[in-house]
This record gives sequence, C-alpha cells and structure tokens, in this order.
Amino acid sequence: MRILITGATGNVGRLVVDGLIREGVAVRALTRTPERAGLPEEAEVVRGDLADPASLRDAVRGVERMYLFPHPATAREVVALAEDAGVRRIVVLSSGAVTGGEDTGYHLPVERAVEASGMEWTHVRPGEFMLNKLWLWGPSIRAERVVREPLPDLTWCPVHERDIADVAVAALLEDGHHGAAYTLNGPEFISRRDQVRAIAEAIGAEIRLEVVTPARARELYLAQGGFAAQNADFLTGFEDYSGEEADPDQVAQFDPSAFGPMPTSADVLGKPARTFAEWARDHAQDFSGPS
Repeated sequence: MRILITGATGNVGRLVVDGLIREGVAVRALTRTPERAGLPEEAEVVRGDLADPASLRDAVRGVERMYLFPHPATAREVVALAEDAGVRRIVVLSSGAVTGGEDTGYHLPVERAVEASGMEWTHVRPGEFMLNKLWLWGPSIRAERVVREPLPDLTWCPVHERDIADVAVAALLEDGHHGAAYTLNGPEFISRRDQVRAIAEAIGAEIRLEVVTPARARELYLAQGGFAAQNADFLTGFEDYSGEEADPDQVAQFDPSAFGPMPTSADVLGKPARTFAEWARDHAQDFSGPS
C-alpha cells in the first residue's frame, strides 16, 4: 500500500510522514520544493502544488490512500483527480472551527468535496495548536526571556501537533474511521499565564510575563511579522474567527467551563492526549535556542 501525503513538509504533515514510515508503509510525500523537504530518506518525495491540480497527476498514480492538506480553491479538482487515479480513502486536515460553525469558507468546502466523492473519508479537526505559542512567543522568549500578553488569564485547551498526526495516521491505516469527523483539543483547560510557566519550567529559566493592553499587543505583533502579524487582530481580541470586529474586553471574560470535557485524541486512540507541559518540553530547544 502506498499513501500520498500532501502538505508533507507542514507542521502536521511531516509528523504523518514519520508515523507512516514507522509503520512500514510506503509514503509518497508531495511538496512544492523537494530539494528543501528535509524528509526521511524512506519517503518518496515528489514535486507538486495543490494550487495546480494538474501537477498532481503523477503523484496520485498507484496511490491507495491520501492525506489531504486543505486548499479550498482547488479541492474539488484535486479530489476528482485522486478518485479517478484509484485513491480509495482520504483523510482531511480540517479545523475545529468547522465543528463550532465558525469556519464555512475554508476547511468546510474541502470536507464537502471529499464527502461528495465515492471514497472513504475521515476529517481531523484540531482546535488551537500549541505550536501557535512558539510562533507568537518564541522570538521574545529567545531574545529577552519575556512574554507580552494582553489576555494572560484567557483559558483554552490547545492541542499537541503530534496528537493530530497520530489520529491522522490511525485514520489512514485502520478501518472503522470512515465517515468520522474527529474534533481534537488538548486534555486540559490552561491559561496563557500557566502556559508561560510551563515553558519556563521546560527551558529551566525564568520568563517574565508582562501584561500589556490589547492595542499595544497588536502593535507588537504587527512589528514582529510572520504568524503574529498575520493573526494580530484575532490574537488580541479585536477580530473573531470569521474576521468580524470583536471587543477584547468580551474575549477576556470568556469562560470555557460551560463546555465541559472537550474531545481529544484519547477518544480515537485510547491513550491520554499530550499536555501543554509535555509539548513545552518537546520544544524546549526551540524556545531556548538562538533567535
């Protein structure tokens, strides 16, 4: 059996490749830049771009199953190409925002394109990534051992990227997942303040938490660039998931306790989901290394 992984160099896709290789599966890894992929030598790395479905014609040949990174603009064409080539199962990297009804224009169209096919399908819907804190806080922790945060007591249950990948691998390899949409969160509600503490413990150094206004945080995120700048309004509470204007004060009052226990990878895999403290230890070098 050969499995095609699209988005193979992404934060989750790379781990899916690793997991399948550990299971002895033949992996074909799709990337726009094979020369920079840095994937295990056991993977067959091929060039292709989801934005250009025709570039996937060779990649889908001889493939039985497929992990699909979301690209809504061409989802229907990519899915049709895969089905025509003989792919029989697709696992979609989607979003927990689909479960909550906030995402109707990005991940949802990809899910619907796959569901409309004749293939087996499973949707993996992660909530907030723990990794977001590396992109957001990493530069200031490495440079100054400080986090500037407007909503330190805001609580949620972010998910470890390895839990996401493990569920995707299970859905690709095991029977019994057809028609399932797995919403994945972390196993604990944890405030941003406590997340900073967990990172400090993992790197063995004090990290100062400086509480700033949402407006000041937005300025800092825009200046930082990258993930912080791209999501500055949402991260500081000025914008909701759909891009509509929001009030940071209302966001600060958000209480997740009414939701009760949230679904995690344990519901699929039968083993505990990874905690934020585990994630912080996994990424200790990323936070303590050079900026």
